[in-house]
Amino acid sequence: MGRKPSNPAHHGTKPVGSLAAFACPNPDCSHFNRFDAGNLSVVEWTGKHKHIRRLYCSMCKRRFTERQGTLLRYSKLPEEMVVRIVKCLGHGCSLEATADICDVDPRTVERLLEQAGRRAEGFHRLQLEKLPGSPEAVQLDELHGRVSPSPEERGGAGGLLSAVAAWVGSGSTPRWRSSAGS
Repeated sequence: MGRKPSNPAHHGTKPVGSLAAFACPNPDCSHFNRFDAGNLSVVEWTGKHKHIRRLYCSMCKRRFTERQGTLLRYSKLPEEMVVRIVKCLGHGCSLEATADICDVDPRTVERLLEQAGRRAEGFHRLQLEKLPGSPEAVQLDELHGRVSPSPEERGGAGGLLSAVAAWVGSGSTPRWRSSAGS
C-alpha cells in the first residue's frame, strides 16, 4: 500500500499565502516599496502563537515582519481588536467611548490614534510628492469662524472672508455664483 500524502501542519510548516501585498521596507534596497517583485520569502514564524511571518528580502538581505509599517507593529492586541478600535474612531467615537466599547485602556486607543495619524500624514506626503506639479485649483470646502481669528484680529469684520474671496477671484479656482443674486 502507498503512503498517504503527509500534512504539512504535522511537520511544523504553515502555508505561506501570497506575498504580493508586501514590499521591502529598507529605503536602501533596490526593491524598496516594489510590491510583488519576487524578492521576498518567508523565513520563520514569530509571535506567541507563531502566526506572524518574518520575511526575507533576497536583494538587500534584510529581515522584517509582515507587521512592520502597520498599526500592528509592536502591538500585542489581536488584529480584530485593532480594526475595531480604528472603526470606532473613524465613526467619530471619543477616545473614552472607544476604550469602553473595545474594553481596552484609553491610553491604548490614544497610542493607536497617534500611530494612525503619523501613518496617514506620511501617506499624504507621499501622495503629494507623486504629483507632477502643484495643483491648479484648491477647493475650500469649509471655513469655520471658530478656528479663525476674531474680526478685530483679522482686520475688520470681512477681513478673512475678503482675503479668501480675493484669492478665489484671482483665478486660482473658477468663480462661483451667489444664490442670493440669481
